[in-house]
Amino acid sequence: CISPSTCCFCRVKSEGPKLVPFFKATCVYFVLWLPTSSPSWFSALIKCLPIFCLWVFLLAHGFNFLGAHSSARKILAGLIFSALGDAFLIWQEQGYFVHGLLMFAITHILYSSAFGMKPLNVCAGLVITAVSSLSYMLLYPYLSGPFTYLVAVYIALIGFMGWRAIAGLQLANDLWTWTKLSACLGAVLFMVSDLTIAVNKFCFPVPHSRAIIMATYYAAQMLIALSAVECQDAEMARKRY
Repeated sequence: CISPSTCCFCRVKSEGPKLVPFFKATCVYFVLWLPTSSPSWFSALIKCLPIFCLWVFLLAHGFNFLGAHSSARKILAGLIFSALGDAFLIWQEQGYFVHGLLMFAITHILYSSAFGMKPLNVCAGLVITAVSSLSYMLLYPYLSGPFTYLVAVYIALIGFMGWRAIAGLQLANDLWTWTKLSACLGAVLFMVSDLTIAVNKFCFPVPHSRAIIMATYYAAQMLIALSAVECQDAEMARKRY
């Protein structure tokens, strides 16, 4: 059988080079660090560029791969809506915050569908429900108007996405894979990123909020994109045995 550490080595060796453009684009974003006070199409491009690179990362595995794996297609679609959300949030002060919220809500629905409903893992669902409820209770006193229910719906969607990602990671039964671990870590980081956005926007300024938000966001998207790709070397070895 193939050990998780062997699969990890396989994935680093096979997938690492394909992620080099993503890492370079992420570095460009943090090096340029364009001011959010003057939104422009150039700043939108720089912000979205790492996500574009993740599109390329998945497309580099071939259309046959995407055709055979519905979860990979859904994650690619989620990345497309994420880029649209990123672009809208560049102009959030001009009234496009809700548009960005909608794009990311669709992203979470697509990711949830990609992760699937098996195993159910009720315990993980209860934990996420508790965390989501506490998050909304923290935000609720600061919300008004449509945001009172829009934020509630969004928290429910990202919480559901987090549940489906975490549910697949069965550590106790030694059934976990690096694919499922990537999905789990990616979902948790996405939740951290979005909670930081919400607290910073509606409650109080979070120190270094932009750095926290974007670092966790890019890491989350990379890990979720990685979760769509099986370790091909490990799969070949399994067939041999």
